[in-house]
Amino acid sequence: MFGIVSYGYYIPHSRIKIEDIASVWGKNSVDIIRSLGIKEKSVAAIDEDSLTMAYESSCMALKNSKAKIEDIKSVLFGSESPPYAVNPTSTTLAYFLGIERQYLASDMQFACKAATGGIIMANGLIASGATKNVLVVASDKATGRPHDALEYTAASGSVALLLGKTNLMVRIVDMTSYSSDTPDFWRREGIRYPSHGGRFTGKPSYFHHIFQASTTILKKNKMNPKDFAYAVFHMPNGKFPLVVGAMLGFTEKQILPSLVVTTLGNSYTASGLMGLVSVLEVAKPNDYIYFASYGSGAGSDAFIMQVTPQLKKIKKEFKLKMGNKKYIDYAHYLKSMEII
Repeated sequence: MFGIVSYGYYIPHSRIKIEDIASVWGKNSVDIIRSLGIKEKSVAAIDEDSLTMAYESSCMALKNSKAKIEDIKSVLFGSESPPYAVNPTSTTLAYFLGIERQYLASDMQFACKAATGGIIMANGLIASGATKNVLVVASDKATGRPHDALEYTAASGSVALLLGKTNLMVRIVDMTSYSSDTPDFWRREGIRYPSHGGRFTGKPSYFHHIFQASTTILKKNKMNPKDFAYAVFHMPNGKFPLVVGAMLGFTEKQILPSLVVTTLGNSYTASGLMGLVSVLEVAKPNDYIYFASYGSGAGSDAFIMQVTPQLKKIKKEFKLKMGNKKYIDYAHYLKSMEII
């Protein structure tokens, strides 16, 4: 048995509306919102970064768990926007949380699927007996070049998962990966803003990798979309998950609960996991959940999960609240992201 013992999340209070960004550049916000399926995005404050947000989500995960801090012997941190180019964030996070020094720390890369790769690695660490629990955190203070398409979606947020093999609220039934050398999104050392291949990020990248990973794991487990109560896919925008879901045979009803968080924009590494969090808020015991991440470069990790009765004891403690927010204008957005 292996799965999620507890989870936590952090969403910055500040938001900027897509129409406010569009108005600066003289663009039609109606067309942009229709195209992306996003009306606003979350914005980390000037004194927040991927580390501070990771700390907040991790504290929530640990608070809502019976696991002992001394049983966590591994901290895996996934991000596209770490505070330092050279200096691990995982060790600083572990120090802040009070985790003892005899632990494995690792900062994970692979674009938006860095943290789901950490989940797969955690399975091996726990199965080997190296540790009882692993803390996997996804956190990003994402940004795009001003006047680039990414400026409308790149957002901020963090999700933390405490993984183990006892007191599971979600059992991970199976997992698989599909990878290739497909450069659809990249950022060279010393370059502040990421570049992307435009429409190339869709069909040969996002859709191909998720489709291949998904068909493989579903066939292996002799399951089909009708067996799942919910389906969660990486959310670079509000339309891609619906398109790839339809390709696989999932319905909008199965996918829509996860799309609640597209109002937050695309918090890169945390995006898909934030969708999973929103589904866990409504899922019931024994529900099967399908989850597929995507990371540019490129690859997809696919998971079959099943909810246990333990989830009720965890999710009573908190809810995914979207109302605790304040809107900022474009100038304040640029200041928060340290662009000006």
